[in-house]
Amino acid sequence: MLLSVAHAPRPTIQLFYPVTTAKDNAMSTLSNLKLITSKRQASGGAVAHRRGKLAEKIDEQIALITAQQEGRVYAPKKTKIIVNKATGQRGSIEVIKRVKEWFWYGEGGKIHLNIRYGSKIIELAKGKNAIEVADTKELLDTLALIRTAVMAGELDSQIEATSEKLRAVFTR
Repeated sequence: MLLSVAHAPRPTIQLFYPVTTAKDNAMSTLSNLKLITSKRQASGGAVAHRRGKLAEKIDEQIALITAQQEGRVYAPKKTKIIVNKATGQRGSIEVIKRVKEWFWYGEGGKIHLNIRYGSKIIELAKGKNAIEVADTKELLDTLALIRTAVMAGELDSQIEATSEKLRAVFTR
């Protein structure tokens, strides 16, 4: 036996805000914004990219020295893509990134510092490729100074020359 269910009328909904169309809402919302005509600028090109890359590596050296002073091990991580040989699936794992020291202790206990772009040493002046400092505090100050010089573009010609040497290794 089937029972018939009588449907009750639906209640009406009271709106507590003025009814406007979607077009009116869009225009009133957009009228609160400052609208301009603009074109996106280029990222700065190869020179800015090289500066940023070198500045990142200088920051790594500063972090490495700071960690050594505090008795910690500096071990930044990077993501590495691996392929499972059996299934062919790709996955990513975190591995510790190797950071080489750009400095070493020379004769008389002085610290010598090279600035590297990739695996190549930047020649800072004609025939000069290292900076001599007295202690680690001066080393940190020197790296900060060099980072400022890099971002200001003072080493652009040296970075370009080193970059060309580095690219020459990869071209056949």
